[in-house]
Amino acid sequence: MFKQLLVALAGTVMVLAGSARAEVDPSYRMVLLTENFPPYNMAINGKNFAQEDNIDGIAVDIIREMFKRAGIQYNMTLRFPWDRIYKLALEKPGYGVFVTARLPERETLFKWVGPIGPDDWVLLGKADSTITLNSLDDAKQFKVGAYKGDAIAQHLVEKGLEPLTALRDSENAKKLMAGQIDLWATGDPAGRYLAKQEGISGLKTILRFDSAELFLALNKEVPDEVVQKLQGELDKMRSEGFVDDILNNYL
Repeated sequence: MFKQLLVALAGTVMVLAGSARAEVDPSYRMVLLTENFPPYNMAINGKNFAQEDNIDGIAVDIIREMFKRAGIQYNMTLRFPWDRIYKLALEKPGYGVFVTARLPERETLFKWVGPIGPDDWVLLGKADSTITLNSLDDAKQFKVGAYKGDAIAQHLVEKGLEPLTALRDSENAKKLMAGQIDLWATGDPAGRYLAKQEGISGLKTILRFDSAELFLALNKEVPDEVVQKLQGELDKMRSEGFVDDILNNYL
């Protein structure tokens, strides 16, 4: 009996010690970096440098709430180019960068919190479109609009399509509504956000041909208890519907 009591007490001490280790240092502060990538993160003035309240977007709103709930201090800066801020997060303890795809080749380079939201490649049609597609091959018979120089446009070319490109992706929303193109190859939710800026809503997703999830990538030296606390708060926010509410607010 005495031996069993000792074992139980030892287990309790280990649990309490684990809980103590899991507490986040209240003085801990992070540096969060981002870029212009509407509607997830963007400078309110549209420039390539902004700080704190001058940054807006889906991911920005979610991350602010997540850090607030977690009680973790941070500074937030938007700057250009992406390669620079990615390298800073990779090399500097206490730094993080968002939003970025959690790719297999990046998995061990960072600690991850997310997903924040999707970054899919889609073909959009008008709300009353009767087009049905099973693959990109099926789209070859239609006029497909895309953003000139974009990775999506390049992907279509590689798949044997001949997209009609525009100098601004938002132009494709207007071309779609005017009947100048049948389908618009763009990102989701980026395309729907751009369409909304043009006063266009209700576009139909005809085909989703690539899918990715976007995350907050943290330097590997960020304490595990910080990562766990942030992930836990994000999970709660998602279960409460907060994340969906923010997404819908922009779209």
